[in-house]
This record gives sequence, structure tokens and C-alpha cells, in this order.
Amino acid sequence: MAALTLNEAASRVMVALDKPDAAAALTLADQLHGKGCWVKVGMELFYAAGPSIVRELKSRGFRVFLDLKMHDIPNTVRGGARSITRLGVDLFNVHAAGGIAMMSAAAEGVREGVASGDAEHAPIVIAVTQLTSTSQDVLNNEIGIAGQVEDAVVRYARLARQAGLQGVVASPLEVAEIKAACGSDFITVTPGIRPRGADVGDQSRIMTPRDAVIAGTDYLVIGRPINAATNPAEALDNILKEMTE
Repeated sequence: MAALTLNEAASRVMVALDKPDAAAALTLADQLHGKGCWVKVGMELFYAAGPSIVRELKSRGFRVFLDLKMHDIPNTVRGGARSITRLGVDLFNVHAAGGIAMMSAAAEGVREGVASGDAEHAPIVIAVTQLTSTSQDVLNNEIGIAGQVEDAVVRYARLARQAGLQGVVASPLEVAEIKAACGSDFITVTPGIRPRGADVGDQSRIMTPRDAVIAGTDYLVIGRPINAATNPAEALDNILKEMTE
């Protein structure tokens, strides 16, 4: 595999703006302005700041991944997807555990949002497989799914593709199996990225940025190693250098 340029590496990084309010999130975003990375708006920020935070980030030129992991009856998810499409995000997710009908409804909601003329473009829709904090013990003995974590992840990935979604969220450890099962064009978005020497925190299935690139993932979601750093821009630069080695 050819080495990435810094610009190519930046276009594959999604920085999690895990902040308690809009002011803190926008301060972080402004520190990353011009770097070429995506930003991820998760539950903590979206529930605190609402849809306006997405509009603010888009006005600053960022590509936005809205990470709300929708999981509800198909009709509710279709309406939610329609609203998210009109909001202008570039990528959002639903939970694969909701099943094919629910995931298909999300794709239909996107089409409706675009057809109404209220959306400038159709966002990418992906499905969450298993959280990167899910260990083998949690999967088997708490969630109640038998077998290996990798098998559960790939099964959900196949369902997401069957439902018409464009990719999945999974740990970088499962990327190769997902690509083999669903095709090289099936997008993988991988949290659980920890630079060399970083604290693992509450993650169970992790990989370094460089190894995730080698594994073939499309996008790397990185949170605390950047958003908790004294100098987030410098932390991002160091990760980009690691990705391009």
C-alpha cells in the first residue's frame, strides 16, 4: 500500500467534539480549522447544543459525522433520517441491531429528505455493529450474543449492506473481515484508535492510527487523544505523521 500524504491522512480522520456545550466544541473546532479533518458530533454535544451546532460547524467548512446511533421502530428512524438529511450532515449512523427493515427505513428517509428539495446532498448512512468497548465477555454474557465478537460484527455488516447502507462502524480489528465479506467499497469507520503510548481508557478493541491505515479502514474516529490534549492541533499533527509513516 502506498503511503498516505498528510492531506490524505487528514481527510480520513474524524475528531470527536465530545464537549459539554457549543462554546467548548466550537473552540476546539476552531483550533482544528484548516487541518482538513472531519468532526464528529455525538450525543453529549448534540443533546446539549441541538441542531444549531451542526449548522455552525458546516458554516466553518467542516464535514460532519452525526453520531446518534438511531435505534427505534422503522417509521421513527425514517423520520429521523429525513430530518438529519435536511440538517445537512455528511454522514450519520443507525444501529444495526434494529434490523434490516429499520436500516432500510433510514435510507428511505434520506431519499425523502433529498426529494423534498430541503437538502443539498444525501449523507452517507452507516450502521453501528458492536461498540469498541464491547469485550468478548460483555457480548456473550451481558448482551447475550453467542460466538466471537468478530463474527457478530461481520453478521451486522452483511445486514447493513443488504439494507442498502454504505458502511458500518466497527473496531479496526474487524476491518479486513468486513471488507472481505462486504466488498472493498463498503465503508468502515473505526473508533478505538489510540496513538502509540496513549491511555486505552474504556476501549477494549483498539489499534494505533498507523496500524488502522494498514488494516484498510476508511475513516478513523479519534476523541480523547485530540480533544483532551493541551494542544489539540499539535496532537492531530502528530497522529497524521504517524499515519503517513
